[in-house]
Amino acid sequence: MKLETLLTPVELEGLTPEKLAGTACVVFDILRATSAFVTALNAGAAAIIPVGGVMEALAEKSRRPDCLLAGERDGVRIHAGLTGGVEFDLGNSPREFQDRLIRHRTIISTTTNGTRALRACTGAGAVMAGSFLNLAATGRHILQQEFTRVLMICAGTGNNAALEDTLAAGALADWLHRNINKPVSYSDATQLSLHAYLHALPAFPTVFDGSQNARKLLSLPDLAADVAFCRQRDCFDLVAAADAEGILRRFPPEI
Repeated sequence: MKLETLLTPVELEGLTPEKLAGTACVVFDILRATSAFVTALNAGAAAIIPVGGVMEALAEKSRRPDCLLAGERDGVRIHAGLTGGVEFDLGNSPREFQDRLIRHRTIISTTTNGTRALRACTGAGAVMAGSFLNLAATGRHILQQEFTRVLMICAGTGNNAALEDTLAAGALADWLHRNINKPVSYSDATQLSLHAYLHALPAFPTVFDGSQNARKLLSLPDLAADVAFCRQRDCFDLVAAADAEGILRRFPPEI
């Protein structure tokens, strides 16, 4: 297995369907998009449709009027002032996605970085939304499907790396290293993320909470609790997997 990592969103520009053919992509936007999507699917949401921008979300809503609108700009829920009058139903807090409102509903979401990263994986052999909340389930799925090339994509912040995403990539690399029974080839970026995670492990909550995005959320009373929520490990036994249209659904399906 080849285990590779993109640490910054600038690297998304180099992804093409040709380069991604046969590749399993795991996208991490730990604070908070992929954590929210995994939480939503665990709570019974039917599907998540990641889109790039606000206008694209509104256009998708016009085609699918029964869907809920979710998303953030600058960390907070998209409001009517950004859309020309439409208030979004949900923001980007995973705690919102536990509400009964979302059960059996499809959610259209646009976030600053996470949905862009998911959309950049078009043409990949498989695409998953990863988080600490479902890390082991994602690792098991990778091994069960016998993917030979796995690309971990850190959604980042703006055009820069995000520490919490790098730690998540390292955590998945560590999980695979401990559970696979065949040789693994690690890119330099994967080794960097793995070393960062292992170095952080003895004081993980402190390191995680010191990241730029965590500090910003902790300064906002309504969103501060998202930080501890998103660093919980293996709460959900599910994979958030995209279909050919890029729509995320729960695997295995809810019984």
